[in-house]
Amino acid sequence: MAQIDFSAEIRALRAVYMSIENVTDVEALKEEIAELSERAGEPDLWDDPAAAQVITSKLSHRQSELERLNSLASRIDDLEVLVELGQDEDDADSMGEAAAELESIRKALKELEVVTLLSGEYDEREAVVTIRSGAGGVDAADFAEMLLRMYLRWAERHGYPTTVMDTSYAEEAGLKSATFEVKAPYAFGTLSVEAGTHRLVRISPFDNQGRRQTSFAAVEVIPLIEQTDSIEIPDNEIRVDVFRSSGPGGQSVNTTDSAVRLTHIPTGTVVSMQNEKSQLQNRAAAMRVLQSRLLLLKKVQEDAEKKALAGDVKASWGDQMRSYVLNPYQMVKDLRTEHEVGNTSAVFDGEIDDFIDAGIRWRTDNRNAEK
Repeated sequence: MAQIDFSAEIRALRAVYMSIENVTDVEALKEEIAELSERAGEPDLWDDPAAAQVITSKLSHRQSELERLNSLASRIDDLEVLVELGQDEDDADSMGEAAAELESIRKALKELEVVTLLSGEYDEREAVVTIRSGAGGVDAADFAEMLLRMYLRWAERHGYPTTVMDTSYAEEAGLKSATFEVKAPYAFGTLSVEAGTHRLVRISPFDNQGRRQTSFAAVEVIPLIEQTDSIEIPDNEIRVDVFRSSGPGGQSVNTTDSAVRLTHIPTGTVVSMQNEKSQLQNRAAAMRVLQSRLLLLKKVQEDAEKKALAGDVKASWGDQMRSYVLNPYQMVKDLRTEHEVGNTSAVFDGEIDDFIDAGIRWRTDNRNAEK
């Protein structure tokens, strides 16, 4: 085992921590927490439950952010003390514990450093993710289901609550599409780098001749709207269709017209919801997602207009952003960042943090280059 220069490593940890602290602006964060705490303590707060939920949720997120910073500072101090004691007493167990804690702190700082790069307008929002099967027939539908499991496992690993809002099952196997929420701070900013076309190459389990098949799936990530966004959609711009839910379900799920499909006529945007037994609940959930998509569409159009005025026609996203190859070799490779791993099973089991981190850094570098 290589000897660790703990003094140099701890100095490096402190330098990274200081850069994060400077970017975060701790004093501004404390002021925001104080302001939100004052608003949360007002006696009439819950007269407007939706607004109250926004305030208390934001307060909780900001407090967690400050607590995370303070905790890391304490852990670095404690690590320094542990190393001093271990070296003074020549205690191998203490030094082994220090080495493990060093790696743990380094990983936590890396995660926090990536969060500081999430400075987009909606980056701190919760996310709504939709996966759709593309070209490739039944293999594409199966691939869409594999991606759904991958993202749900990723969220589970981080302790992020998720809700599957809609699933449309393919006839033979897999999914035509699925939509789910990730209820965590910065979920949109984090997962937005996953948006795009994903490609799978493998020996098809559905081909009786055992041929290699290439299939595609599209991932869409949008920010969940807040009460303050005020996205108004006139009733005459929406077509509402109701139908019976499909696929596995409990009592009454497949026997009543509880599923809802909303179509925004001017843009052709379609949202379906069937997670709830109540038609009213499905309609409310569908409206939230429709508003979120229109909000993001508006921002994309505004950004496109700004780029057109600036004469910038460079595309930032290709049609295919990541390949998952299971045959003739095993590798997952992101075509934007060049990040790749050979353990495809781990990736499909939700170990995608390195891909996400590389994507966020890649996006930040591209944005900086465009300024």
